Amino acid sequence: MTTPHEVSAAEDRFFTALLQADGGALDALLTPDFVLVDVMTGSEIPGPVLRELVAGRQLVFESIERIDSRVRVYGSAAVVTGQTRMGGRYQQQSWSAHSRYTHVYVRGDDGWRLASAQGTAIAAG
Repeated sequence: MTTPHEVSAAEDRFFTALLQADGGALDALLTPDFVLVDVMTGSEIPGPVLRELVAGRQLVFESIERIDSRVRVYGSAAVVTGQTRMGGRYQQQSWSAHSRYTHVYVRGDDGWRLASAQGTAIAAG
């Protein structure tokens, strides 16, 4: 039986891979059809593109503060919602975001993998 702790561990690996620019860890964690809906632009970023940007240090995560999260498991799927403050650089441009996010995980033979991620900016003030 899966516990929310197992999904939380996958979440930890995802955020650590972003901070460490670890393309191999992202490859192991993301499903082949992973899609990120970008918090800044709303554009869809396929997993291979995210991996290339992060591993190539074009997209750098300098800080990720996880403020809260909630894991809900539904058989072989899990939904994680939470809130973060992040900062970094895209190419030479600095960025920061305070957002709520939704991550969808699926369980396969190789454990929990992230299939979809979407961020929504939290308005200042």
